[in-house]
Amino acid sequence: HIEDDAKAMSELYRVLRPGGWGILQVPMKNSLEKTYEDFTIKDPKERQKHFGQYDHVRWYGMDYFDRLKKAGFETDINFYSKQFTQEEIKKYGLRENEILPLVYKK
Repeated sequence: HIEDDAKAMSELYRVLRPGGWGILQVPMKNSLEKTYEDFTIKDPKERQKHFGQYDHVRWYGMDYFDRLKKAGFETDINFYSKQFTQEEIKKYGLRENEILPLVYKK
């Protein structure tokens, strides 16, 4: 949704109190090393095709955590789904191998 994600991340860091933490979930594919974004794609159908939703502008890759660090955050890459059984993952509608991006401000 947000083209200038660096500005948005910086603002989130600014307003988070020292000692605070957050969960910053985004459209992410942990199979991607680098974020896929293409701001020339304006058509909603093409955005749906490329980014999985008509109003998205990127798929974040594992470099998402580098972007968060650049904004000032401490990060924790938490594969929370590994804490649950297959039955619990299905029961709670979790996605296998999904990362829960936790951020902190010292």
